[in-house]
Amino acid sequence: MIIRDEMNISDLVRVAREFEEVRLSDEAKKRIEESRKRVEKFLNSDKPMYGINTGFGALANVKIDKEDIDQLQINLVRSHSAGVGPVFREDEVRAMMLLRAFSLAKGYSGVRVEVVNGLINMLNKGVTPFVPSQGSVGASGDLAPLAHIALCMMGEGYAFYKGEKMKASEALMAAGIKPVKYEAKEGLALTNGAQAITAVLALTIHDSKILFEFALLSAAIAIDALKGSTTPFDTRIHELRPHKGQAYVAKKLLEYLRGSEIRASHLNCSKVQDAYSLRAAPQVLGAVKDTIDYVESVVVTEMNSVTDNPLIFDDGALSGGNFHGEPVALASDFLGIALSELANITERRIDRLVNPLVSELPAFLASGKSGLNSGMMIWQYTAASLVSENKVLAHPASVDSIPTSAYQEDHVSMGTIAARKARMIFENTAKVVAIEAMLAARAIKFHEPLKTSAFLQDYVKKLSLEETEGDAYLGDEFERILNLVKEGMKRGG
Repeated sequence: MIIRDEMNISDLVRVAREFEEVRLSDEAKKRIEESRKRVEKFLNSDKPMYGINTGFGALANVKIDKEDIDQLQINLVRSHSAGVGPVFREDEVRAMMLLRAFSLAKGYSGVRVEVVNGLINMLNKGVTPFVPSQGSVGASGDLAPLAHIALCMMGEGYAFYKGEKMKASEALMAAGIKPVKYEAKEGLALTNGAQAITAVLALTIHDSKILFEFALLSAAIAIDALKGSTTPFDTRIHELRPHKGQAYVAKKLLEYLRGSEIRASHLNCSKVQDAYSLRAAPQVLGAVKDTIDYVESVVVTEMNSVTDNPLIFDDGALSGGNFHGEPVALASDFLGIALSELANITERRIDRLVNPLVSELPAFLASGKSGLNSGMMIWQYTAASLVSENKVLAHPASVDSIPTSAYQEDHVSMGTIAARKARMIFENTAKVVAIEAMLAARAIKFHEPLKTSAFLQDYVKKLSLEETEGDAYLGDEFERILNLVKEGMKRGG
């Protein structure tokens, strides 16, 4: 990948997960160099400029002597590396590094080319900083997470290299990377921005789009297994409420179910309407898709933004609030809520598949003697547990704010918490969708010799269900089905 002017989520994924090589374009180098010249020009002035010749946060009014300006940046990185808890995943940290390099390369941060290349070198040579996931309030940038990256780049703290955790100095040396010694403005530039929030959210959005398509497939199989009607997916209904996601889902479900022998067998049945989890799938899942698409647009805008403070222009350094994580904080919470709803409606179909009161299928999809065999009963419990956990996690983090830095930073976004929660909700939702696929595919077999559509029949075949007579341990089967989703994620769909 060449850092130029624009980046999309696919670019980010290729670097974060596939280790695609990164380099600066000549245009980006020129922008960075020109911005650095402006900072050096400002240093000759006695005018106070935040973070260049002043302290930080509540200490912004403290003037720093010229001989201490470089040390100020080193001290900032050390003092701000205060994260705790489990570390971010490797792909998340690599995404943060790329996003920060991309923002600095816009030419409004006043760093040297060596600093941006420091991030790029770690990406290209597989050095991943040790970055704890807790400690950011999502304003003034993701200070603690980004500081841990900057700490590693100057040869302090810890890093992962070739699968091992080691001192950052050792990792850099092993990779042939020279530590960077920060000068004026550079420590601040590396830590100001919502790159931790954006990195986690961008990767989750990428995976959510793929999961959503799997969810449509599992929903279609469940609808057919439950002898659901395709009438609610009629195009004419959705033209009268023209939400894009709703129309998309209805169209997909019609396509997936077209030609089903099971559907043909009950066209003239006495049932008037299906339950909401079947009939209103376009309205609910369509709203989820619209949310995913909206959040993606927010993420792409943020990925291509400059989030430093102060920002370096021709006539001076301007202090503002582009580091505030509110745009991506709200989007993270919105995504978490949408994914929770995806899991909610999926679990309701799971219940209908195993519930003999409504399914018209063997109780709990048990093969063999009922009662002696419990069948798939407890898989619904598992789905219910995951969905309930999601409901707790879906409480928005972005509605909270605790003042920091002696009231100077008196409103924060808590966006990093929101993004981390959205990822947890995603993981739970993927499991719920895998459970539905496993149960729905089994339920389809009870309709034999009638078959579902050719399209869905092929999908059921890919799930490779185990042939069982009576109860059996299905944990391995579940993991295999869940991995089908995850393999799809790695391929990009």
